[in-house]
Amino acid sequence: MVGFLLFKQVVDKIQNKEHLTRKGLEEIVAIKASINNGLPEELKTAFPNTSPKGRPEITLKENPDPN
Repeated sequence: MVGFLLFKQVVDKIQNKEHLTRKGLEEIVAIKASINNGLPEELKTAFPNTSPKGRPEITLKENPDPN
């Protein structure tokens, strides 16, 4: 669920054409750093000052029924 929310943030930035600016691209790379295994070496080299963006916290009001 958290991965989806982060992916949605990236899609929203692309739809708003934020990826066309350096700042927007850096924000997308920071989101990528928060997903799964972080950044591949190529992106770490290209964006050396990137740190993972905070992951959104999800709280459930009750335990969902698995059935």
